[in-house]
Amino acid sequence: MRPYLDKASPAAWKAASAYSAAIAEEAERLGLTLQEAELIKVRVSQLNACAFCLDLHSREARGAGIVQQRLDLLPAWRESALYSERERAALAVAEAATRLPLSEELKADLSGAQHTLGDEAFVAAEWVALTINMFNRVSILSDHPVRPRDAGGEPITRS
Repeated sequence: MRPYLDKASPAAWKAASAYSAAIAEEAERLGLTLQEAELIKVRVSQLNACAFCLDLHSREARGAGIVQQRLDLLPAWRESALYSERERAALAVAEAATRLPLSEELKADLSGAQHTLGDEAFVAAEWVALTINMFNRVSILSDHPVRPRDAGGEPITRS
């Protein structure tokens, strides 16, 4: 078993957690909504196949008011009319920040996203996408397990 990075280096984990909190606060200040930020986190976690972060951020997205149908359709967001123009821009940022290096298509997506979001919310979306990419890598490299949950989202405990 590989060591959990968060447990093996608690000072680094504490710094990463403080960084994440600062990014969330700054994103809100710059005008990125909580729902937009959660959509970014879920989409990036899907692209990176990070089961732990997908489990966590899907629950947090629902808690932020994102309905299950919109989470279910997230891999096909470009083909769905269920996402606002701003959400589509945020999702374009999520994909560009995850699918490096930037192709001409991704550069065009970023340009459109910047136009839609405005400079401040665009930068906030980039920071949120960069941050969840880092946390995906921590969870993947640590092989963090996903615990089974019941229909209400509560962990299932074995007797």
